[in-house]
Amino acid sequence: MDSNDFHLKQSPYSDPGAVPADLPADPRELAALVRNLLIHREEGGHFGFAMPEERRREDAEARYVSEILRILRERSRAPLTEHRQLGERFAGTCRDFALLMCAFLRATGTPARVRCGFATYFEDSSSPVTHGDHWVTEYRLPDGSWRLADAQVADGAHDVPFDPLDVPRDQFLVAGAAWQACRAGDADPDAFGIPLPTGTLQGLWFVRCNVVRDLAALGGVEVLPWDAWGLAAKDEPEVTADDLALLDAVAAATATSVTSVTSALPSTSAVSAEEIRRLCADPRLTVPAEITSHTTYLGVRQVRLPESLRG
Repeated sequence: MDSNDFHLKQSPYSDPGAVPADLPADPRELAALVRNLLIHREEGGHFGFAMPEERRREDAEARYVSEILRILRERSRAPLTEHRQLGERFAGTCRDFALLMCAFLRATGTPARVRCGFATYFEDSSSPVTHGDHWVTEYRLPDGSWRLADAQVADGAHDVPFDPLDVPRDQFLVAGAAWQACRAGDADPDAFGIPLPTGTLQGLWFVRCNVVRDLAALGGVEVLPWDAWGLAAKDEPEVTADDLALLDAVAAATATSVTSVTSALPSTSAVSAEEIRRLCADPRLTVPAEITSHTTYLGVRQVRLPESLRG
């Protein structure tokens, strides 16, 4: 299977099951559709919507697109392609926007994959984090090039200075590019992370975790943003020189188009599927039978994954 075929195939996480017969094939229309179906669990205030606390805590624990769609259908019997009120939407995270967009693109014939990394366009002036933890969708154009799409900011939902279907690569750094910049001394690791109600998470360890999650997503295992295993679960003092070399190799394989935090080239070639498979097979990177899920609101959980959902 070549890279394009692989990225057309639904993963167990992205598989939507039955999709609407009238699902549009145009990526821009799909992004608007995803924006209409989801609301980020922390953006209720942005839209003047009182987010039910139960949804804020629990919706985003859904791992699979099929589960997201089930919840959506429970909240409204209207077709998925019809306009939804905010209270009828799924309260997820950026990962859910990225995964649902990826699922719809694959379902309509566009190769796509989920990318984990860091965005600059949600910067909070009160936070030391300037590159916030974020997930987007990468999709292939007919000419063979790949673009980043952010359905969360599509359809005018947020004021961003770029086309949401062509996010500049200096505005969103895939995790491997962030790792390379930090390792080279071109970026401050403490600028990367996420401000949470429970405190800000930041630093090279956080970048390391996202490098592992991005690799897993490229391999078709689109985990939750707070899942950890292997090199994503190690405490910083336990990380060895061999571990760092492996992470450098992952970054080189997944961020070859990026030259620095402030300068990036367009992604004109696909990530090597063969190299991704080789790296995913390393025991330090493979998604195992049991992972640790550091949920934001529900505490730390040990989660056993079905065999079909592992790396």
